[in-house]
Amino acid sequence: MNSTDLFLAVLQTNKGIIYKIAQSYCQDAEERKDLVQEIITQLWRSFGSYTGQVKYSTWIYRIALNVAISFYRKGTRRKQASSPFSEDILHIVDTNVKGETAENIGFLQRFIAELKELDKALMLLYLEEKSYREIGEIMGLSETNVATKIARIKGILKQKFSSIKT
Repeated sequence: MNSTDLFLAVLQTNKGIIYKIAQSYCQDAEERKDLVQEIITQLWRSFGSYTGQVKYSTWIYRIALNVAISFYRKGTRRKQASSPFSEDILHIVDTNVKGETAENIGFLQRFIAELKELDKALMLLYLEEKSYREIGEIMGLSETNVATKIARIKGILKQKFSSIKT
């Protein structure tokens, strides 16, 4: 299999990662398309230097998150997304979510959108049920640092939830 065919196969297998990250960082559909295109371009440019030391999915997460964060930072004209995570990113299967649960999901989405870019990326990976080790590999952090940062972010989110309940 030549490198183009291998790249396309890897891309096809892992395209969900790219779309989830784009959805998390861009609310506007046109900007999301631009971000997906930029991520794929960066993946292609980097494909020749892929060493195989980490899984393709880890490598894709790392590049896609870096591109998304840069894209987000460059976009001074971009609006602050009020609801960057879709329900399928949060792994919600019950489409008939009602009442307080739906309200809490809305608050969680808003609170996560308010986080710094790197904290948002950490929470995206955490909500994807990645292990601290995997998150560390993707983000270039130690497992301990990941655990500490996620605990801190959870504390911030808990505090925000408690402030709306009082």
